[in-house]
Amino acid sequence: MQLTAVLTPAEEGGFVALNPETGTTSQGETVAEAIANLKQATELYLQEFPLASTGHPLVTVFTVAEPADALVASP
Repeated sequence: MQLTAVLTPAEEGGFVALNPETGTTSQGETVAEAIANLKQATELYLQEFPLASTGHPLVTVFTVAEPADALVASP
């Protein structure tokens, strides 16, 4: 079964990994570690809550304007 992994940089370093089909999340210091941890978490989740295959989600990006106060550098 192929599932989706969405990775974002974590504030404290490393990466946060999310599987949108199940809602499982994990983290790791590297992309490979984050995906391996997400795979393990998702496999455990699926043992308890089997998932019917509905196809893959469409993953894309979009841009929004930053609030004016976010553009000011912090001291």
